[in-house]
Amino acid sequence: MLKISRGIIPLALALLVSSCFTSRQTTPTKDLPVTDPVQMSLDTVAFSEAQEEWRTRHSSDSRANRSPGSVDIDTIPVEKYPAQVTFADSVFLGLLSPESAGRSDQAETFYFSPTGRLIIPMDTVTIIGTGDIMPGTNYPDNRYLPPGNDCAALFDPVREILQSADVTFGNLEGVLASDVGTAKKCNNPDVCYVFRMPDTTLECILDAGYDVLSVANNHVNDFGYAGRMNTAKLLVEAGVPFAGFREYPSAQFEMNGVTYGFAAFSPHSGTLSLKDYDGAAEIVRQLDAECDIVIVSFHGGAEGRDHQHVPCTDEEYLGYNRGNVCKFAHAVVDAGADVVFGHGPHVIRGMELYNDRLICYSLGNFCTYARFNLSGPNGLAPIVKVFTGTDGSFRGGEVIPVRQPGEGGPVLDPSNMAIRKLQELTRADFPDSGLIIEDNGKISAK
Repeated sequence: MLKISRGIIPLALALLVSSCFTSRQTTPTKDLPVTDPVQMSLDTVAFSEAQEEWRTRHSSDSRANRSPGSVDIDTIPVEKYPAQVTFADSVFLGLLSPESAGRSDQAETFYFSPTGRLIIPMDTVTIIGTGDIMPGTNYPDNRYLPPGNDCAALFDPVREILQSADVTFGNLEGVLASDVGTAKKCNNPDVCYVFRMPDTTLECILDAGYDVLSVANNHVNDFGYAGRMNTAKLLVEAGVPFAGFREYPSAQFEMNGVTYGFAAFSPHSGTLSLKDYDGAAEIVRQLDAECDIVIVSFHGGAEGRDHQHVPCTDEEYLGYNRGNVCKFAHAVVDAGADVVFGHGPHVIRGMELYNDRLICYSLGNFCTYARFNLSGPNGLAPIVKVFTGTDGSFRGGEVIPVRQPGEGGPVLDPSNMAIRKLQELTRADFPDSGLIIEDNGKISAK
């Protein structure tokens, strides 16, 4: 995966651009803290060391060494822009050394070049969040798998973007269990779906660029305890940070010298409870004490196009209370969460800037093949980039408009529908949060 060097490289700009595409190295995974959600006692479960193949694939991936080609790098007047900056336009473009510009101060804010290219301070971390991932199920039969059972092709249109961040997050909407477990019984098949992804699906998700995954959602119980544990086994063996099961409520990992904490919650059995607001806050508080940046994921809220707005009250769906997502999100931010990514309604919802931290209340369906209703608002699948300081402070962001046509699979959307919908929902539901989403997708604080 793409790694952005954070050192100061005193080379001419033309030579520097061609040398900045170095492989992204993943620091050996630290012990995974496991917090009992009831007693809040801290224990550790060591990740398996049998993960060299995965780390090697990420560190030697040929895609990480691609040349910027004939990309036109903007000339930056020294008197207008700080010198220690990174150019970004969904993919990394280059560095400007302080020696070449005669400056040594660190940029504190974002700037835009004359052509509108975003300039990011050197000490900025880029975190990508997406919504639900379920690129094909072999249950009830293989006709719901992508052609040739090749889910990698589904990610191709957005692969470069997913690999352009320091950390990329997504929600694993279902279990990895090729032939494990017994399918849950559905009282009403019209509103009941059962997902079981082949074990090999994990490889194509990781190759697409994902670094950390949530397993806290309603579909992790589709094949019972056996399905959940097979999913956990595969993720642990691959060395992938994940969280959300009661047995695996949180994780810590390191990327490029920054330590991240991650926790995931939902209102469903077998997962860490979203509705235990105090318990969630305590887990986040422990992570915040040990990590530079804390990312929290939640799966909550009612589902469908009739539930695009965030009511900030308890939400009931199909007779079940799915919690108050605003109360939850505010509680975890107050406890130390730096970025909060929501999912669950299968549509996108508005964003809020709360205590200088970004909350995305739902990122919708991102890569969901064959078994999902993707018509209208259900097909919007934005990629959200969040820029923070190494202390987690919000510095800005970007919405990259994506949609899922046909049977599913993310493609870039030149109509910018996801941006317009997020603008509309954010203005309606969080008018006083101080968040600006521009027509080009750039996110900033007022």
